[in-house]
Amino acid sequence: MMLRNDWTRDEIAALFDLPFNDLMFQAQTVHRQHFDANAIQVSTLLSIKTGNCPEDCDYCSQSAHHQTALVPEKKIAIEKVLEAAKAARDTGASRFCMGAAWRNPHERDMPYVLELVKEVKAMGLETCMTLGMLSSNQAERLAEAGLDYYNHNLDTSREHYAHIIRTRTFDDRLDTLSHVRASGMKVCSGGIVGLGESRQDRVGLLHELSTLPLHPESVPLNLLVAVEGTPLGDTPQLPVIEWIKTIAVARILMPKSYVRLSAGREGLTDSEQALAFLAGANSLFYGEKLLTTPNADSSRDDRLFETLGLHREAARVDVKLTALDAMSA
Repeated sequence: MMLRNDWTRDEIAALFDLPFNDLMFQAQTVHRQHFDANAIQVSTLLSIKTGNCPEDCDYCSQSAHHQTALVPEKKIAIEKVLEAAKAARDTGASRFCMGAAWRNPHERDMPYVLELVKEVKAMGLETCMTLGMLSSNQAERLAEAGLDYYNHNLDTSREHYAHIIRTRTFDDRLDTLSHVRASGMKVCSGGIVGLGESRQDRVGLLHELSTLPLHPESVPLNLLVAVEGTPLGDTPQLPVIEWIKTIAVARILMPKSYVRLSAGREGLTDSEQALAFLAGANSLFYGEKLLTTPNADSSRDDRLFETLGLHREAARVDVKLTALDAMSA
C-alpha cells in the first residue's frame, strides 16, 4: 500500500463505515506489509512529576483546576527514576517513557530532564518524554541529549478540542510537534477516544495525524478512563468496538507507525485485546500504572502474550538510525 499524507475526511469516514470484518481484514493486511504481525513494542511509563498542572484538560486527574483524589508529587529523584528504568528494562520493556505534569518545562527543569535522557539512554533503552509544550530550543537540546521520542498528543479533533481544553490551543500542540520534528526526534502523537466526541471527531483526529508532513512514528490511542472529580468523570464509556475500529483505521492511514494501546486497556477482556492486535495495534504500555491511572496487570499481560503467541520487540539502541521513517517508501 502506498504511503500517503493526503487523506481526505470523506475517505477516512468511508473506512469507518466498512463492515467490521472487511475493515479488520484490510487493517491486518496493511499491518503485515510493514511489521512482524506477532511482535509488540513494549513501553513503560513513569510520572516524574505529578499533579498541580496549570492546564485545564477536562479528562485529566493532574489538572490543578479539578478536585480529584490525586496527591501531587514533586520531581522524583534521578536515582529513583533510574531504578524504575532498570526494572522496566529487566522485565522486557524496550522503551522508557517519562512524563511530567507541566504546561511546559521551565529552564530550571532542563538540566534534570537532560540528565535523565542521557542516563536512561545509557541503559540501552529507547527514551521518550512528555513534558508539555516545547520551544524549538528545548526540542533541540533534548535531541542532542539523545531523546528518541517526544510524546505530545492532539487529544481530539480540531472542532471538539475547545470543548475539552481551553488553556492551550490546538495549534499550540501542532507547533510543538513541528519543533520536535525539526529537531530530528521521533514524534509520538495520538489522542483519546470516548471524550463525548462524535465519530466525525474521531475522523478529524485521524485526519490531522495522517496528513502531517510525516506521520508520527508512534500513535497512542487512549480510551478515556473517567476520573471522579474531573468534568468528564461521569462520561459513559465508548463501546470497545468503536475504539477497535479507530485503531484499524489508524493502521490503514499510517501503515508504518506503531499504534499503541494506552489508557483504557486495563478494562479490556483478553478477547478484546486480541481484536485490538488484529486491528493493527503493535505497541503497549506494560506495568500496573500509567501516569496516574491503572494499567493492565503485568502477569496477565505475560499470560496473554503466551496465549496469543506474541513476542516483545527488542530495543533499538539508536532509534534515529534504525527506526523506519514513517513516510519512507
